[in-house]
Amino acid sequence: MSKTTTNLLLMLITIVAGTFLYIYFCSECGSFTKEPAKTVTETPATVVTPKATSFPFAIQGEGLNFSSNDNYNFNLSSNDFVQPLSAEVNMGISELKSYLDGNENQILNITGYYTSDEENNTAFPNLGLARANSVKNDLASKGVSTSQINTLGKLMDDMVAKDGIYYGPVSFGLDTKSETADDELKALYDAIQADPLILYFNTAQASITLDAAQRQKIADISKYLDRVKGAQVDIVGHTDNTGKASTNMRLGLDRANFAKDYLLKNGISEDKIITSSKGQTDPIADNATEEGRDKNRRTVITLK
Repeated sequence: MSKTTTNLLLMLITIVAGTFLYIYFCSECGSFTKEPAKTVTETPATVVTPKATSFPFAIQGEGLNFSSNDNYNFNLSSNDFVQPLSAEVNMGISELKSYLDGNENQILNITGYYTSDEENNTAFPNLGLARANSVKNDLASKGVSTSQINTLGKLMDDMVAKDGIYYGPVSFGLDTKSETADDELKALYDAIQADPLILYFNTAQASITLDAAQRQKIADISKYLDRVKGAQVDIVGHTDNTGKASTNMRLGLDRANFAKDYLLKNGISEDKIITSSKGQTDPIADNATEEGRDKNRRTVITLK
């Protein structure tokens, strides 16, 4: 065998041996076929829908322990509760009435809930207080004395509606009547009389939109009327001296009746409202100036 042939044979043996050892000791080299790159699929984020909230109709006191998963329910941005009420809620109202009739020193606190996304188209400072007032009126229609009811409003932005309805956005609590309750009502009366609710109107107009301060005054008036037996609200319409005196007398009464209708829509009983007109006969400013006439076109709401 020639030297050249021997060298070639040794080279061939070296290549075969190297290939064998490479495959044997490399766990990932059993195949010379390149695997395709793995495709990474991103999992889409899961959208979690908040669970609708639901507050029960529950009242606990000494000698009273009632609870139901049903309650007063309200549509979004509404202070009118959804009717009819369930049989369980009506049963609870009956037990509550019996309890309050036998415990005159007890006060029922009704707290209405609302969210900052809702529109408040009521006469009250917030929709929660308006909802509590609506519940109060329903209880009053079923014989519960309003003198034993206190209404409040509470912002509750974590409430979640279902199909446009808030389920049970109102809670109930019992408290003992304060020893200073009568003094507090007297102070409320004095405050209303000292700084009455005054609505100002444009020329020949009898409608108006209330601001936050005016709504608070209506809430105070409503509270006083509820808590004091025989109390009434006195609404007097006034005008400037533009036009005929007889026409202005009618216009003043229209303005007083606008305020009356506004109070009626927001749950104040008609038998607690007195309206009258003084037309142009009782100005508080000079009708010779526009500023004076603006002040004279007014409706003054006080307590009797």
